[in-house]
Amino acid sequence: MYTEIKTFEDACKAINVEPTIIPDFSLFPESDRQAMIDHAKLIIIAKAINGDWVPDWNNWDQYKYYPWFEMGSPSGGGFSYTVCDIWHSTSIVGSRLCFETREQAKYVGKQFEDLYKSYFVKA
Repeated sequence: MYTEIKTFEDACKAINVEPTIIPDFSLFPESDRQAMIDHAKLIIIAKAINGDWVPDWNNWDQYKYYPWFEMGSPSGGGFSYTVCDIWHSTSIVGSRLCFETREQAKYVGKQFEDLYKSYFVKA
């Protein structure tokens, strides 16, 4: 069950890879390295949460869900998970960070909010 995946290490175990799978990004600018590491981790987490499901970007009838975040708010709440959303796009480029169900997207958005924040928001 996807709710048993509570950490990056849990995701690695679920898909049978070592947490050391993350590549060395030291050749990239220091300001970008953490976001690249976080993206790699989120891809592994998404793969573990999705199991055998693979998004079919040619199937307009197949819904694909994403966690959606507020980057800031008038109340000063800052970055926080807000909802999951579904998008329809004519792009031929798909996202590796989408989920089969609304519940999965919501779970990942809340459980891994700090990782998404580090990925999306430059420190």
